[in-house]
Amino acid sequence: MEYRVECIRCGREFPRDEIVYTCTRCKGLLDIKYDYSSIDNEGILKSKGRGVWRYRALLPFEEWSRPVTINEGDTPLYRCDRLAKAIGIKNLWVKHEGLNPTGSFKDRGMTVGVTKALELHVKGVACASTGNTSASLAIFAAKAGIPCYVLLPKGKVALGKVAQAMMHGAKVFSLRGNFDDALRVVRILCEEENLYLLNSVNPYRLEGQKTIAFEIAEQLNWNIPDRVVLPVGNAGNISAIYKGFLELERLGITSSVPMMTGIQAEGAQPVVRAFREGRAEITPEPNPETIASAIRIGNPVNAMKALLAIRDSGGLAESVTDAEITDSQLLLARLEGIGVEPASAASIAGLRKLYDGGEIERGERIVCITTGHLLKDPERAIAICEPPEEVIADVDAVRHALHLHT
Repeated sequence: MEYRVECIRCGREFPRDEIVYTCTRCKGLLDIKYDYSSIDNEGILKSKGRGVWRYRALLPFEEWSRPVTINEGDTPLYRCDRLAKAIGIKNLWVKHEGLNPTGSFKDRGMTVGVTKALELHVKGVACASTGNTSASLAIFAAKAGIPCYVLLPKGKVALGKVAQAMMHGAKVFSLRGNFDDALRVVRILCEEENLYLLNSVNPYRLEGQKTIAFEIAEQLNWNIPDRVVLPVGNAGNISAIYKGFLELERLGITSSVPMMTGIQAEGAQPVVRAFREGRAEITPEPNPETIASAIRIGNPVNAMKALLAIRDSGGLAESVTDAEITDSQLLLARLEGIGVEPASAASIAGLRKLYDGGEIERGERIVCITTGHLLKDPERAIAICEPPEEVIADVDAVRHALHLHT
């Protein structure tokens, strides 16, 4: 596959075998650019297999590259008519990324990122994380047989995610600080210790995540939705998915791109503020706070890419309260049987808020992305639901409690 690594700000190119995450000249974010004239559309439309590597014609590897994979991707796209009716819209689908092998969309980026790590012959892989990144990296590193190091903000990560990282052999560090502190520390360590950084500032991570767009398009028979709504934390996913749709349009497989709509928590909304104020760069939030731990990020490294994706697609950015997230988490579970962690429900909460505010039209064809499984944060699920009712082991007692008695 012919590709180059290029700065999105100044256009500087970097060798494919150089380990670099941001531009050494202007500090801009990097992107993977392809020679699209060399790509066979039929190879995409009729490729065999399932999941992320089904689309390897649009991934930065040679045909002989052997991927580190646990069958990630190929997640369901659910038509959600009951939820659509409750919101007031006509056409709604939910792309449930929580049904990836480790329970989050991060697997798509990690299969590509860890495969690239092996190609570059690094000593190990590392990340800062609010939870899902560490869980996914630990599992792919275990599969690859390479050391893994993760830095987590102390007391700010759901136990289900910590358990995954620990169980799969990662060396886990609990930092007294927030996610942004952890990312600052791990970036320096990676540069000085020949570790490969696999946060979403790594452009190869986003190449795996763009396959969400490919799957949505294919699952809708190559008819692009009008709008895609998703949570925004470190802001890589929204730009990756937008890139995927742009590539399909550029190749002539589709004829449009959706309006990319990013949702942040009220207590961690630097991208939303920059969007509203018409700024190209964010002002970081020094003390981000929300019950949605996966998007509790005050200084998202991919903010510039996210803002470009939102604006260039004619999309929107909105923030939602913790109460709105909780209400939407319950609504999605009880109307559609889709259980997600709080951050995932931000997409539903944002859709509801934007529709109620007249920002979204009733007839739009909308896909919401839910990024992580309910069991990623079971403590929160228990906290927002009614506790089990205790009864004695007697049929009549249970019947009475069920209100089935006459």
